[in-house]
Amino acid sequence: MKAQHIDQILQRAVSEGKVPGVVAVAANDNGLVYQGAFGKRSIDSDTPMTLDTVFWIASMSKAITSVAAMQLVEKGKLQLDEPLNRVLLELDSIQVLEGFDSNGHPKLRAPKKPITLRHLLTHTAGFTYDMWNADMVRYMEYEKIPGIIECKNASLKTPLVFDPGDRWEYGINIDWVGKAVEAVSGQSLRDYLKDHIFIPLGMDDTDFIIHPEARSRMAAMHQRDNNGVLNRIDFEVPQEPEFFMGGGGLYSTAEDYLKFLQMLLHGGTFKGVRILKSETVKEMGINQIGDLNVLTMRSAIPSVTNDVEFFPSMVKKWGLGHMITTEDAPTGRSAGSLAWAGLGNTYYWIDPVKRVTGVLLTQILPFADDPVLELLAKFETAIYEQL
Repeated sequence: MKAQHIDQILQRAVSEGKVPGVVAVAANDNGLVYQGAFGKRSIDSDTPMTLDTVFWIASMSKAITSVAAMQLVEKGKLQLDEPLNRVLLELDSIQVLEGFDSNGHPKLRAPKKPITLRHLLTHTAGFTYDMWNADMVRYMEYEKIPGIIECKNASLKTPLVFDPGDRWEYGINIDWVGKAVEAVSGQSLRDYLKDHIFIPLGMDDTDFIIHPEARSRMAAMHQRDNNGVLNRIDFEVPQEPEFFMGGGGLYSTAEDYLKFLQMLLHGGTFKGVRILKSETVKEMGINQIGDLNVLTMRSAIPSVTNDVEFFPSMVKKWGLGHMITTEDAPTGRSAGSLAWAGLGNTYYWIDPVKRVTGVLLTQILPFADDPVLELLAKFETAIYEQL
């Protein structure tokens, strides 16, 4: 009966036109507790959403790339607190943007300290995204730097907006982490993730490259206009990228991503396969930014993202890969839970206290879409009620 209640929540969001389609799944220590797919893969087709529908998971890629880096920390190939320019020489040329002079030229200086892997994993290195930083929009236009989703090496050559360690600001950090994984493993990020995470966990539908069969199962991207009307848009991450975008390039399914989350929920193992040591998983899930806080992300490109702040009245921290909520949430989520999301309105959470993890996937821009956030809260609340 409780599963039917969750079905009704998701179906209602489709029936009311809030989302074209949605897939949602959740699991606890004993395995699957809910799975459901409702609506259509595209607003202008009759192809139904299914549990194996393929989505661009965008920044939900970050947790996966972070796990890859921590595997290499375990092996001694990467260190959290050593200057990373020993591994990535390109970081030597990264400067700090201090603003613009009266002629509109960028004012740049050298950073006061070197960037470390810990800075990158915690979004305290000084990198940002143009979509949440107007100065970076201006800088990238001035220097004609392509956006990060173009997956060009030049996309990474943006300056810092503060000195490493000085504050938290969400940015292209995990794309640099992907570069570090490649540098010390000798593999492309795609091959490394396949060999060390996807194949061991049975994540057969997760990849940077969309295979022909997977393409037949893809959900289309949609854009919500100022009147709330959804329209299908053409969107795809480059399929012949100059670099594999560890911060946002992956396509996956709800079923696949849940396997990854269950591995983290179970302290680094899933179905007898160990991906990380339990102490590493624990370390990734605790506050790594000290007195700094996760701040509201103010939109600088409204067509791509709204302002972003989850649980607005709550202090949020960051671990080595996820946001950490510091109080019990109204949905039932425990203090110390981990979560993040993807630009196309895809979301996940891991609750290590109540031992539950969930995923909700749509394909809608701009990010932090109010109807999807409302649906996520209802879904999450219903999962906790079911438990």
